[in-house]
Amino acid sequence: MSYEKLFAPGRIANLELKNRIVMPAMGCSLAEPSGEAGPRMIKYYADRAKGGAGLIITEITRIDDETGVGTPNQLSVTNTHVVGQLSRLVETVHAYDTKLFVQLHHPGNQTPSRLIGGKQPVSASDVTCKVIGEQPRALTTEEVEGLVKKFVFGAVIAQKAGVDGVEIHGAHGYLVSQFLSPHTNKRTDKYGGSFEGRMRFATEIIMGIRAYCGPKFPIGIRINGSDYLEDGITEEDAIAQAKYFEKLGVCYINVSCGTYDSGATIIEPNYFQEGWKKHLAANIRKEVSVPVIAVCNIKHPQTAEQLLEEGFADFVGIARGHLADPEWGVKAKAGKEDQIRKCLGCMECFRILNDGLPLGCTLNPVLGREFEWGDEKLTKNGEGRTVAVIGGGPAGCEAALTLRKRGFRVVLFEAKERIGGTVALAAIPPCKGMLNEFIDTLEAQLKAAGVEICTGTKASVEAVKAVGAEAVFLAAGGNPILPNIPGIERAVTAENVLAGKAEVTGEQVVVIGGGVTGLETAETLGAKHKVTVVEMLDKVGGNLYPSIVMHLAQEIMKSGGAIAKGKQLVSVGENTVTVKDTKTGEESEIPAETVVLAMGVRANRPEVDALREAYDDKLILVGDSLRPGQIYDAMHSAHDRAFVYGQ
Repeated sequence: MSYEKLFAPGRIANLELKNRIVMPAMGCSLAEPSGEAGPRMIKYYADRAKGGAGLIITEITRIDDETGVGTPNQLSVTNTHVVGQLSRLVETVHAYDTKLFVQLHHPGNQTPSRLIGGKQPVSASDVTCKVIGEQPRALTTEEVEGLVKKFVFGAVIAQKAGVDGVEIHGAHGYLVSQFLSPHTNKRTDKYGGSFEGRMRFATEIIMGIRAYCGPKFPIGIRINGSDYLEDGITEEDAIAQAKYFEKLGVCYINVSCGTYDSGATIIEPNYFQEGWKKHLAANIRKEVSVPVIAVCNIKHPQTAEQLLEEGFADFVGIARGHLADPEWGVKAKAGKEDQIRKCLGCMECFRILNDGLPLGCTLNPVLGREFEWGDEKLTKNGEGRTVAVIGGGPAGCEAALTLRKRGFRVVLFEAKERIGGTVALAAIPPCKGMLNEFIDTLEAQLKAAGVEICTGTKASVEAVKAVGAEAVFLAAGGNPILPNIPGIERAVTAENVLAGKAEVTGEQVVVIGGGVTGLETAETLGAKHKVTVVEMLDKVGGNLYPSIVMHLAQEIMKSGGAIAKGKQLVSVGENTVTVKDTKTGEESEIPAETVVLAMGVRANRPEVDALREAYDDKLILVGDSLRPGQIYDAMHSAHDRAFVYGQ
């Protein structure tokens, strides 16, 4: 596919962009503690510019050090000392013919007091964000006027550094949005009340930047096409705001939606359809003449092309797509869309960021670590020497690809007829189809890299020696945990259920284990059975992002199921399971015509003793063979151990 619309040049104000691909603002926490753009942040953005983005908008960039901190290690434009490093970021991005805007941001009531030195969060009014759960105080009129000046000063700093323009973050329930939305703006002074009053804060910011930075300096704004709150910004409100901002002279409107209180609509988990909110951008594009950027949960270049072709937007925002694969653009342009690692919507990136860490990604083990672990740092000393990889799951594939980049000949052994490992089973539950595409992508990448794939072949010491391997990476996955309790032979494993190897009979089904596998298996079985999930801990979902856990729990309940937390499996009877309360020790029975075990896995290490004897320290364990975990853990262990092998 040629993607003529996607790769057509575009114009924003006086700037010509090489294509219609925008990498919108996403918090990354890669700045230096000083707020400067250090080498890690510069490398992160450089890789996305090199990867084909026409316009990059920086992460939420702080304009106020007192109450405006959004994340740890956040980019800042509060002081002139940041200009030097910010200019280096600009120069690096410009080297790839990519434009750079700085997004000016203040979180308002959507920041916890721990990020602002224990001070009380501030907002347009004293309306609490339910997610943060801390009562904010309403800014005084004088404080609002002071923050206007800080936004303007931030734009001046950005302009001095040579950025191509600034974007005001007026979406997602942050401070500017809190003034725009009737949900949070209950003020009675000049910054509240009427439509014009609610618009005044943003108006003064825009007019101030125009006054200090000149009439030709581009100013864009990101707004909500809807708050998805009962008393928030509606689609009609968004159109009125967009038309108003156009009259003020903004050079584009970036349309998103949602607030923390309607949070799943901001950053969509896997159960949202690709392109689901395209109508929000279309509503506004029909009413304004400035360019409209649409973020629509876009995963595929074909979707982006279609949105442009059908007139939903002028530019497409590819956000998490650039996290999963920084080369999203160049691969699409080269017709290698089958090699793009497409975002799963697993929310791991956001979970990690919320833990105060730099960005990470399930599919991209280099994300947030580009400076230390990027391909430029690979020691390319393979010289055609052979390394065997046992196991074609994510860990094995990632190890093989990394070793191949280093110049090794790689032979991958997979016992099944197709690569993918247990990911193929994980793709079966509802809304998990992107995992099948991930397997397809790995297969395409392996073939393009020249990895020799031996499917339907169980590896052995003889097999790996036969190909002349100097080392072996063991990535054989894990085996389901089967507890040693009475009646366990009556139970079946979640893996066998999903694979169709075990029959689930009866109305009453109990799934033992409330991790990701247990919850998703329960959701899958809920279409035909009444399912009870039994979890030993006081919470289900493990490290899954809360919105995904909530969705899975709701789906289980909706089908008549239940979740029992703090219960330990004691025994499996003919039509019941006996469980013990982990706090009181009290035992009880739950009806169960079928019992499904989803209690995690133990490392699978076939022929490990023989391989260790043959290869000693050149037997490297990765993925579940090293330590059972999620796809994220498997990918990272495989990448890192292949990266340093032989150094």
